[in-house]
Amino acid sequence: MWFKRMPLEDWFDTYQYEVEYDVGESAVKFLTFDDLNLDLGKLPLRYGYHHGRPDLRELIARQYEGLSADHVIVTNGASEANFAIVAALVRPGDHVIVEHPNYPSLYEVPRSLGCDVSLFHLEIENGFRPDLSKLEALITPKTKLISLTHPNNPTGSMITERALQDAVELAESRNIYLMFDETYRELAFGDRLPGAASLSSRVIAISSMSKSYGLPGIRIGWLATTAREILDSVLAIREQVSIANGAINEEIASKVLERQDEFVQRARQHVAANFDVVRAWMNTQETLQWIPPEAGVVALPKIKSTTPMEPDSFYQRLVDEYKTFVIPGRCFEMDNHYFRLGYGGTMGELKRGLENIGNALRAYA
Repeated sequence: MWFKRMPLEDWFDTYQYEVEYDVGESAVKFLTFDDLNLDLGKLPLRYGYHHGRPDLRELIARQYEGLSADHVIVTNGASEANFAIVAALVRPGDHVIVEHPNYPSLYEVPRSLGCDVSLFHLEIENGFRPDLSKLEALITPKTKLISLTHPNNPTGSMITERALQDAVELAESRNIYLMFDETYRELAFGDRLPGAASLSSRVIAISSMSKSYGLPGIRIGWLATTAREILDSVLAIREQVSIANGAINEEIASKVLERQDEFVQRARQHVAANFDVVRAWMNTQETLQWIPPEAGVVALPKIKSTTPMEPDSFYQRLVDEYKTFVIPGRCFEMDNHYFRLGYGGTMGELKRGLENIGNALRAYA
């Protein structure tokens, strides 16, 4: 077993604080304490519940029909939920299928734990939508876990409700668990998918406050499932890693989820306006192609192969000369002509960032 740094997080760590225009981030622009208007003066700074605060778990459980607070564990971000679920379910030599492209820890964690990992590729020719016949073909007798993410990061693609149900039925028929990352569920441009944990005891849903709520700094995520054995195993793993969540973090999450509709509506309006700007800009870019996203705050444009450039030098030039930040495709183990474009920031930041990308592309051309 061996853990290594993710190229994505290394790129963030190296350059995100060196730029002025961040159009690579995958979240709604972060909020501040002033935005929240919270009084934390009498909050007890004690150890928290290992499962997460009961009232916070109850608020989260409302998103899943038929589930209660007992079916939820609050974690330090969705990343801890992913790690704990994988560690609970697999052993070295087991087989795991992970949708790709995706947030890298979803495939790096099972790799590092000694699993055989197959990538289930979303293809641009299919609009980055999952082809479940190809997913089924990847299953082996050793497959223990399938990991899907929709709305997807970094493509912005969606799975239909029927296709999600088909994936659940496939997992049930093969006695496999399905981990479904639904972090951007609130930001679907059309109808939202149902909370996946409501569909089957073979499903573990994960989500967080980071992306749709603009609160990555509080590091609050969760998992939801009716599978008691998963909940018990995850709790045992958390007690070896983080024990509990920060009291301030859980208080903020609770207060925001009490006003969930207000925060979600604000985020959806913000994202819709920003997406209109991105779509109009993309229509003017002769050197780029894309599949317009159907949800979330990210897209995955591709620099056309006819454009004479070395992609890494282009991304570096964006940082050094234009103070503009996107995510190279290599950070997702993809052709480096792809890059993740994030449009969750302020309107001014987005417009200037897009202008800088266009200018840099023209400079190369």
